[in-house]
Amino acid sequence: MPRLVVTSLLLSHFRSHRRTELQFDGRPVAIWGPNGAGKTNVLEAVSLLSPGRGLRRAAPEDLARRPEAVGWKLRVGVESLHQIHEVETFAEPGAARSVMIDGKPAPQAALGRILRMLWLVPSMDRLWIEGADGRRRFLDRMTLSFEPGHAEAVLTYEKAMRERNRLLKDAVRDARWYGALESQMAEAGATIFANRAAAVARITATQDSAEAAFPAADLAILAPEGEDGAIGPEALAEALAAGRGRDMAAGRTLSGPHRADLGATYAAKGVPAAQASTGEQKALLISLVLANARALAEDFGAPPILLLDEVAAHLDAGRRAALYGEIGALRAQAFMTGTGAELFDTLGPTAQGFEVREENGLSIVTERAIP
Repeated sequence: MPRLVVTSLLLSHFRSHRRTELQFDGRPVAIWGPNGAGKTNVLEAVSLLSPGRGLRRAAPEDLARRPEAVGWKLRVGVESLHQIHEVETFAEPGAARSVMIDGKPAPQAALGRILRMLWLVPSMDRLWIEGADGRRRFLDRMTLSFEPGHAEAVLTYEKAMRERNRLLKDAVRDARWYGALESQMAEAGATIFANRAAAVARITATQDSAEAAFPAADLAILAPEGEDGAIGPEALAEALAAGRGRDMAAGRTLSGPHRADLGATYAAKGVPAAQASTGEQKALLISLVLANARALAEDFGAPPILLLDEVAAHLDAGRRAALYGEIGALRAQAFMTGTGAELFDTLGPTAQGFEVREENGLSIVTERAIP
């Protein structure tokens, strides 16, 4: 069966790692150690094999090890659908992140053609009870996993919107200044709407057809009152033009995909996710990530790489075992972190184990058998 696997990872002057070299054999990876030792930094490094800023959304300059500040570099061996690739990504001091694939410069979007990746991090545990911004990012990450070009549509839309907002704040009234920007926003915005809707439909279908150990969530893309959540480019351009006066009074654009939200309901109970218990909210998130992974395994031809930071939080022993069973059934390479090896004891020899410790400000990683 084709697989997506990280086979090797070199971190140079990355976060707390001065130089760390790791080899992986395709099994799930369990990483344990005390808080602050550098476990999540390993997952963050792997997350930079996808377009964007990675699982912490950090700027390139924030990834460099201190106090050296000499820039940072990652070199990664990858097996993707029976093809072998070497990926390098790095940033010199004060420079943007660069990507090399098989020795040739490449745009970040090209990473999505080699690998598909999903992650779950502790900051997402409050996804359903905090602001819509986090839910939109979660929705767009799911969407990006199916359609790598979604990132380009989002960037195009946001760039044009920033320029339009600048005109609004400056109280520019000449319609000619707005036309080209609103046309760009309308084309990109309609693509964003369509991509998001397709991703939600795909995940919903996968949840409905699977016997899973985690509760299913009914998903819906929520548009602001009075807006259509699946608007086309012509209608969106008309809405933007018609809303200039209102937007000028507010000093920002008040309609479009940047105003959408993701709604979720605990299907079995008919309860909004925001009203579910902390443990249920975590279980719903895991369910969505697993459904996303199953859909990608069907569509892309191999399961995505999973990054699950502190995944055992809020999970009892039974649900931990169920999660590990789902990962095994997917045959996905999952990178998981926790504070102790005992959190992964049911994995045993089916996973690789690594212990991370901190010595004199450096992260030291040692491969260990899972007890």
